[in-house]
Amino acid sequence: MPYAPAEGARLYYEEAGTGHPILFIHEFGADHREWEDQMRFFSREYRCIAYSARGYPPSEVPSDPKLYGQDFAVADAVAVLKHLGIEKAHIVGLSMGGFATLLFGIRHPGMATALVPAGAGSGSPKQEQAAFRAACQERGEKLIAQGWKSEMAEETGHSPTRIQLKKKDPRGWAAYMERLAQHSGLGTGLTMKHYQGERDSIFDWEAELRQMQVPTLLVVGDEDWPCIETNVWLKSVLPNAGLWMQPRTGHAINLEEPAAFNREVAAFFATVEKGRWRLG
Repeated sequence: MPYAPAEGARLYYEEAGTGHPILFIHEFGADHREWEDQMRFFSREYRCIAYSARGYPPSEVPSDPKLYGQDFAVADAVAVLKHLGIEKAHIVGLSMGGFATLLFGIRHPGMATALVPAGAGSGSPKQEQAAFRAACQERGEKLIAQGWKSEMAEETGHSPTRIQLKKKDPRGWAAYMERLAQHSGLGTGLTMKHYQGERDSIFDWEAELRQMQVPTLLVVGDEDWPCIETNVWLKSVLPNAGLWMQPRTGHAINLEEPAAFNREVAAFFATVEKGRWRLG
């Protein structure tokens, strides 16, 4: 099995296709398999890489809480690219991965040819941050103690921003739930506590975001209510960003609407690669 070395963990990855690289960064409730529809579609013209974050088998699951957090999330993305000898890539992330995608653009703009942060921003509004962090700590402890073979999986799959997938694609939802049940309670619990529950508010990055020139496509579903406010704000501060909002869609937009997601992201990449993304 292919692994990329990172600080405190080896990261499992898969790749397909040739061409300009695309790195896919998954959300909290998923792993590298979340991107299968995108790997198949984009690998026709691109070199596609998807990896599982630390704490998500077959990547290693560190037991030390100090080996989790937003800094490791960005450093791990860099580690995968460097292991593969990739100097620059398009970076695509969903939710927790979308957060890492934005922070990657701030910290490593020279390595990013384009950014697609999708469904990023839950818990970032200042009026929500304290409650969000407290909920993450509680949920993380529960995952460590009970794992996903408990009511945690059912609560996640039936949450207000995920029930859309079940309604639209019951088979896809069932496959998602099967993958969810396979996750490490320890790894996801420590991720929830020390990455999700201790990460910055995106609003804290305003000064850096206003300076970031990397072409960016912000993506959000119109029923992904925890993320809408943050994405509208991001559109107002990022100087080289567009915002695409998909109707009747919740949080897992690439699973709910794979054809629309692939189409919009492909069009964005094509425009960037032609040097025509920036207006004016």
